Amino acid sequence: MGRDGESKILFPTMKSLDAKKGEGRTVQAAEAQAPSAFAGVSAAQPQLDLSKVKIEPLFEDFVDFETFAKSDFRVVKIEACEAVPKSKKLLKFTLNDGTERRRTILSGIHEYYEPEELVGKTCVAITNLPARKMMGIDSEGMLISAVYEYDGHEGLNLLMLDDVIPAGAKLY
Repeated sequence: MGRDGESKILFPTMKSLDAKKGEGRTVQAAEAQAPSAFAGVSAAQPQLDLSKVKIEPLFEDFVDFETFAKSDFRVVKIEACEAVPKSKKLLKFTLNDGTERRRTILSGIHEYYEPEELVGKTCVAITNLPARKMMGIDSEGMLISAVYEYDGHEGLNLLMLDDVIPAGAKLY
């Protein structure tokens, strides 16, 4: 709750993508007409028919807290995003991670998002992974997404946060 006594949304719902760009538009249109549980918060947010959603099973192995705590999850702001030449899947992100330098992360989500629709968004990244060269470019971390199967198609949602959260904020 906020100081004024009103409740506040900390994490807005993620943008729904039912399948690859251009596919499944009839499903998307049907979802857009469904009543939203958050109608007062985000009327444009379509609901998925949960009977058609398949998710991967949860891991059976546990991770000890010390291992989990080694992952540095940070809020990042997308300053630039472009398609990687000669790649159908990769997008190259230039991110503000709250430090003086800009971070580059590559992510294979081009089939779900156009680069220009992501500029200015606030996301979550793991920032302490070792750099990994992809298509000749060093990727310095990983953006966090949710992946699921919906009505026979893979869906992917890049985790996006409220824009008021500053770049570099740590997630626990």
